[in-house]
Amino acid sequence: MTAFPTRTTLSLATATVLGLAASAPAIAASDMAEGSNPGYYRMMLGEVEITALNDGTVRLPMHELLHLPADQAKAIFEDAYLNVPVETSVNAFLINTGDTLVLVDAGAGSLFGPSLGKLQASLAAAGYRPEQVDEIYLTHLHPDHLGGLMDGESRVFPNATLRADQDDIDFWLDTAELKAAPEGQKGFFQGAMASITPYIEAGAFEAFDGDGELAPGIHAEETHGHTPGHSIYRVESDGETLVLWGDIMHAAAVQFPDPDVTIDFDSAPDEARAQRKALFATVAEAGDWVAGAHLSFPGIGHLRADGDGYEWLPVNYRHDPAAASGE
Repeated sequence: MTAFPTRTTLSLATATVLGLAASAPAIAASDMAEGSNPGYYRMMLGEVEITALNDGTVRLPMHELLHLPADQAKAIFEDAYLNVPVETSVNAFLINTGDTLVLVDAGAGSLFGPSLGKLQASLAAAGYRPEQVDEIYLTHLHPDHLGGLMDGESRVFPNATLRADQDDIDFWLDTAELKAAPEGQKGFFQGAMASITPYIEAGAFEAFDGDGELAPGIHAEETHGHTPGHSIYRVESDGETLVLWGDIMHAAAVQFPDPDVTIDFDSAPDEARAQRKALFATVAEAGDWVAGAHLSFPGIGHLRADGDGYEWLPVNYRHDPAAASGE
């Protein structure tokens, strides 16, 4: 017969444990760890592997950058439980078709402050090396999208062919435009020149002009406005579509409910607004996956129409990438 413990034996056992605990040396409190691990998130799009890579986050005074009264913008962020300046993700995306490894955008490197520049660490954490990347597609030539191309004087991706829209190349690599730019914007031109020129000189750069297929299942689409040559990339596999939309938008809490709002970073605000509204409507109606450079990491999800605006539905986290197909 099984002997069950009595109240007395339990009390004695408890007292013994407490006594041992009291006589044991106290464990010192640990110092708080700072920062996060290198970030990546992986999912399948049909037969294509998509890996989101976090380059870090940067605090931006969005309430002052958006074309809204600062107090109104601040109130919208606070209503979404966000402080200003707003901690803003910088994301890049890796596409593995099985035949070609394509990186869309390259992070900030050292061009946008010390809190960014984590792309190489995230790439390594995801199981890839820079020399494995075959092609790099830039959505546009702002520093937080191309600074990670270079490490000092060395190309980070020695075997990759770099691609970007010809209109952005013509603008950001033009010394006359650099001289004419306001002092506060000259760094954008200088960063583009320092990051792109080594690839051009190495014969590892090819511009494209407007819409077209860059690799099987991957199309560039012209969405000029944020910059003169801003482009998005549409990835299709087995009936599924992912739209990598770069800087079509920056502040989810404001621009999803009100797509009319533009930002100081837009070269042509009216054109950027029109591109955003058209793309929001298209992807929401089609139910396409979307991936954004400045959506909270991993920056992948869906849009759903909600009155005059949209609701953001982020990807449901899954540990097994093979299980994420067809969600």
